[in-house]
Amino acid sequence: MEPVVRAVDVGRGNTKFVTAVRNGELRCEMFPSQAHPAEAALEPEAWGARRKTVGIPVGGLVYEVGPDVHLAADVFNANVLQHDRYCETQEYLALLLGALHYMQLDQIDLLVVGLPVATYKIKPLVNALERRLAGEHELGKGRRVKVLRAKAIAQPAGALMHYGLMQSKVAQLRKERSLIVDPGRRTFDWLVTQGMQQIDKRSHSVPRGMHDVLHTIIEGISRATGSHYRDYDTVDVALRTGRKPVVFQHEYDMARHLPLARKIPEQAIAEMLHYVGDASDIRNIILVGGGAFFYRHALKAAFPNHVIHELKDPIFANVKGFQQAGLELARAMLGTGNSDINRAVDVAQHDGGGDDQGFAN
Repeated sequence: MEPVVRAVDVGRGNTKFVTAVRNGELRCEMFPSQAHPAEAALEPEAWGARRKTVGIPVGGLVYEVGPDVHLAADVFNANVLQHDRYCETQEYLALLLGALHYMQLDQIDLLVVGLPVATYKIKPLVNALERRLAGEHELGKGRRVKVLRAKAIAQPAGALMHYGLMQSKVAQLRKERSLIVDPGRRTFDWLVTQGMQQIDKRSHSVPRGMHDVLHTIIEGISRATGSHYRDYDTVDVALRTGRKPVVFQHEYDMARHLPLARKIPEQAIAEMLHYVGDASDIRNIILVGGGAFFYRHALKAAFPNHVIHELKDPIFANVKGFQQAGLELARAMLGTGNSDINRAVDVAQHDGGGDDQGFAN
């Protein structure tokens, strides 16, 4: 019987997760990484449609999470995943269990999750998280789920696995040095690998993600309009679509704020260069993450002699890689996996030493 493997990537902006694996196709969903606490579960309104959220009990409170969480009260205070130890918070667990709720499973044999590179380097924290996630969890309304085993992976490592499988280059990647760049909502992560092994001293993350880009533009709009403008989501959509946001009932031209906003990717990449250098020894540079579209130009400017590879649906690249790595690891444990990919999946099997380390141990 095929083991039940699922992947969840609780990011600072969105919680991404795999809902199904059918005929080799991974089906993914996501919702905002916002968890609204309350003393009791939300009661449906009699006069209107219930919002698409679920109440997850954690630590004596009920956290409302899901696609429509922005409709919850005090959502301004629900964005709490803003530090390197965010995976220890009750909100993190509520978001992860919310993802498990939407999977509609009673038992998961292997749960694979991701962490920012800087957080992943804190091994006692990683081990504690894996222990915390294994076991039986309450999902609300009498539902429970049992997780037999949990493994954590550095977030960009998932993208490397997904890239290798999608390009049929797993065996080739094992012989090459790669740089995976992952601009997320709050953090800018990068991972340098030799084959599938992380080179720890050249991999890191800094808090210079898309939130900082949006905040720069938000401050500019506030100054220009003499207001305290706070609509980050509207500005985010405007950047991605090229459409002008509506501010005080009028279309607003953000062009004047973009030169300063573009300094954020430049600053993040400048910090990365302290670790990576000119990347003359790097064969593959892979750009993923929800902020890939805004960081692309600065990354290309930093590495003019390289081809920058991008993946379709970059926001789901990590979680798809987690799922693929988890599936092959589970099959390898049962002796049924593909040998090439099994060798590539060093997750939880390699006890790295020195400068190189596996994606998990």
